[in-house]
Amino acid sequence: MKFSDLPTPAYVVDEENLIKNLEILSGVQKRAGCKILLAQKAFSCYAFYPLIAQYLSGATASGLYEARLAHEEMGKENHVFCPAYLNSEFEEISQICDHIIFNSFPQKHKFAAKAKNASIGIRINPEFSTQGGGIYDPCAPFSRLGVTKANFDESGLDGVEGFHIHTLCEQGAEALAQTVEVFEKSFGQYFKNLKWLNLGGGHHITKQGYNIPLLERTVKRLADKYGLQIYLEPGEAVALNAGYLHTRVLEIVDNGMQIAILDASAECHMPDVLEMPYRPPLKNSGTPNEKPYTYRLSSRTCLAGDVIGDYSFDNPLKEGDILTFEDMAIYSMVKNNTFNGMPLPAIVKKCGDSYEILKTFGYVDFKGRL
Repeated sequence: MKFSDLPTPAYVVDEENLIKNLEILSGVQKRAGCKILLAQKAFSCYAFYPLIAQYLSGATASGLYEARLAHEEMGKENHVFCPAYLNSEFEEISQICDHIIFNSFPQKHKFAAKAKNASIGIRINPEFSTQGGGIYDPCAPFSRLGVTKANFDESGLDGVEGFHIHTLCEQGAEALAQTVEVFEKSFGQYFKNLKWLNLGGGHHITKQGYNIPLLERTVKRLADKYGLQIYLEPGEAVALNAGYLHTRVLEIVDNGMQIAILDASAECHMPDVLEMPYRPPLKNSGTPNEKPYTYRLSSRTCLAGDVIGDYSFDNPLKEGDILTFEDMAIYSMVKNNTFNGMPLPAIVKKCGDSYEILKTFGYVDFKGRL
């Protein structure tokens, strides 16, 4: 298909940009001797799993369904962490996962005996925040994620082969190096008895300006000093800047400013815009009043606050214009919803100048969730 033939709204994953990210990550693996896993919570478009498997060591899951997806569609190392496992799901998890990480020693004591073929890990909370709090900070006060020093049960380490930390979110290698220093100071005495350390996700490895040499030095030092296999599990870095959301202008209304109603929705199709919140990049646009024509971009849902943001353009917008939001492969398909009966965007693969529709959605997808 050609660009002009694409339906809207549509998520478009650019295979060439995805490969650029994967090549960077593959290089880190080779130079640092670590293993990098796809964190599916950010990007679960499994049509690309065979491609990702050519570059990365496997995937990590947050529960049974993601673990099944990686097992069925990628077929490489399959790791899982969940704050609390269900009795009804754990048998299957134990059959398809190579590494199972527990959030507490009671969880480990409850389930580890049933995970005979998996390498067992414990998630640690190093109690060192580099984010300053907020909903994405696993080290914020009263966090439920990971075992703190005060709750660490040295007597419960039998059968434990690895520690897992995950403290970062869209951060650089400097934050990781600082965290590792604290982690090692508090728990390093136990590293010599382990086989692996998982340093989690949140590493913005493929972002321009990321300090890759510092990441590699940090990883390699840990591996060499303690004889450990080091894992990283970025999600965003795998598909950063590798996707777009194409949307169409349906109507222009005026209520003190020009407002464009689109067939895409912040609430339904890019919920992080409202949740974080943030202003998504839009191709060929500027900040308000930077260019001659400023519009508030909103949706056709009935939610008054379903507003994407204010953008300016070189020319007036009109009905039928196509707008392209950038960096929309991550945390979009995995978090979207059908509030108000909004249709889900199509999923499209871009390769060069050609497009292939991978999946479309309709009424049955809306009804089937209810």
